[in-house]
Amino acid sequence: MAVKQLNTPLQFLKGVGEKRANLLQEELHLETFEDLLHYYPFRYVDRSKYYQIKELTASPIQMQIRGRFLSSETVGAGRKQRLTARFADSTGTVECVWFQGIKFLQDKIKPGKDYVLFGKPTLFGGKINFTHPEIELLDEYLKKSAAPFTPVYPLTEKIKKHKISARTIQNLSRQLLIDLKPQIKDHFNEEIRAKYNLMPLFDALKHVHFPEDMETLDKARFRLKFDELFFIQLYILRSKIKRNNAIRGIVFQKVGHFLNTFYKKHLPFELTNAQKKVIKEMRADMKTGLQMNRLLQGDVGSGKTMVALMIALIAADNGYQSALMAPTEILAQQHFKSLQEMLGDLNYNIALLTGSSKAKERRELHEKLRNGEIHLLIGTHALIEDEVKFLKLGLVIIDEQHRFGVAQRAKLWMKDKIHPHVLVMTATPIPRTLALTVHGDLDVSVIDELPPGRKPIETHHLYEDKRAQLYKFMRKQIAEGRQIYIVYPLIQESKKLDFQNLEEGHQRILKAFPPPEYNTVMVHGQMKPDEKEEKMQEFVQKKAQIMVATTVIEVGVNVPNASVMIIESAQRFGLSQLHQLRGRVGRGASQSYCILMSPYKITQNTKQRLGIMTQTNDGFIIAEEDMKLRGPGNIDGTQQSGDPYDFKIASLTRDQSILLLARRAAEELLKDDPNLEKHSTINSQLNKRHPKFINWRQIS
Repeated sequence: MAVKQLNTPLQFLKGVGEKRANLLQEELHLETFEDLLHYYPFRYVDRSKYYQIKELTASPIQMQIRGRFLSSETVGAGRKQRLTARFADSTGTVECVWFQGIKFLQDKIKPGKDYVLFGKPTLFGGKINFTHPEIELLDEYLKKSAAPFTPVYPLTEKIKKHKISARTIQNLSRQLLIDLKPQIKDHFNEEIRAKYNLMPLFDALKHVHFPEDMETLDKARFRLKFDELFFIQLYILRSKIKRNNAIRGIVFQKVGHFLNTFYKKHLPFELTNAQKKVIKEMRADMKTGLQMNRLLQGDVGSGKTMVALMIALIAADNGYQSALMAPTEILAQQHFKSLQEMLGDLNYNIALLTGSSKAKERRELHEKLRNGEIHLLIGTHALIEDEVKFLKLGLVIIDEQHRFGVAQRAKLWMKDKIHPHVLVMTATPIPRTLALTVHGDLDVSVIDELPPGRKPIETHHLYEDKRAQLYKFMRKQIAEGRQIYIVYPLIQESKKLDFQNLEEGHQRILKAFPPPEYNTVMVHGQMKPDEKEEKMQEFVQKKAQIMVATTVIEVGVNVPNASVMIIESAQRFGLSQLHQLRGRVGRGASQSYCILMSPYKITQNTKQRLGIMTQTNDGFIIAEEDMKLRGPGNIDGTQQSGDPYDFKIASLTRDQSILLLARRAAEELLKDDPNLEKHSTINSQLNKRHPKFINWRQIS
């Protein structure tokens, strides 16, 4: 074959072939030489140390010994066939057993020759032995393994069954490094490498597969992690520059009658300093002539809706309409009612559009919307329907934005020829490093202060055997006039089981809190909307003291008198969801409580998660810890853990300092060379890594 290229299919690499290439593609998603070269080890084993047989103990750590085989024999037949062998050094003997690859090993084991044996020692029948250890003639091993650190690659069971081991991957990588050395060009010049202390690319690839020592390995990994994070930041920041250059914004120059009157006569409480700060940031955005594209983060109850209303009033002062899209009908109705109350007799017209809106209402609403009578339209997915047309849409507000698909958000944003300003809001705090990556081209505002008078919610973790104590506490709270939520998990894969849990929980509560002395309502996602709304209204109007529900109440129920949130099977929830549920209480002046119930037998990791909830009410601390424990999740909200980009070596949780350095490097590069005209190799690498530029990020 001609000169080998990075994009050459793997089947043309010596030692692979068509069958293995198909397997590598199917199991590990490796198709080309370059894919394999960037298939990095996830850990390394120190092969510099040799143990003596007398030192061996059962251990999860792989150990290495030198010695000779005394004997070997094949036992059994068919599927039950196994190969056993006695291995000895000067301090003792140990038994080895293999259940696969027997014919190959029979030929390989030669008594009297010196071997290196490597594997996990286990205890069986009171004696230490090795199951499926790696073996290699000492002379051959020393020739190939000058490096003390042996890489361990992520491999599936199917791959291992086809005799592709970590050693196989390493040997193939060695061949690639020899064949492709002339093709591996560094996209960073010497000046950039020196500025950020980066190892040359070829050296980094070589040392990540064949590390000589820990220091060299760390430098190689640093360079490869920097590359992944740098090009993501470069992509995001360049997208932002392109958008700002291509999309002009509406200028909201003045503040007039609507905002001034509301501020002086209708504002129900003094704004917090955090609210004032974010409003100032948004006003500055909307004066620039560029489209505002801002993410507003704030804990449950921090006053994001008030901020959104005041920005919508500014839009009206400048002759423009606004749209507020909420993820559920309940939340849309809640926004509509609360804003109507706040606005009072201010001649600012708001309307509600949901899937339940009647045909006649819709026709009237559409007409008023088109002639500009409606200043603010609040709704659900119904807002993105084609017949919904505005006279002059100047501001789009998207609440709990992660609950909408990117295409849905884009459809609302594209409602007018002149693109409106965009404000996306979330009550799910996003760690800074994740925000820089997932929302890196949005400007971020944070409300990090709760309104005055709010008491921190007390959170406690109780085991099942404390239920009598819990019921006593509930009766005391109800006697004081308070209301209680009890939430059960609803996992999609197990709706039937979870529904049974909810029913059983409801029956248990009815038994412990019998009517007519107590009134309990049950709410879940399988109920008809009218029935669900009726039960919720019973609770809102204080006709019921206890609401037993699924996570349907995570967003959209605001009952200031509810002071207790009990979360059953709390071990089945992520930290962020527990924090969201806890935010349903603590909205009134009374002390509020969150009780996390779990079985006594839970993992250490779960105990740690629930412990974090009892220690802090700070959503940002919880979000950071959640990301460390579960990973950052998918950018479009479908993947609940893991990394949102296809990282091969970097991690948003572990490599925060490298991410911040990579972002600074991308910012500095684009400041000097916004079109990357002076850095053609970086530009071509960027296009290679991120070829499909879709400008969803404007509203995601």
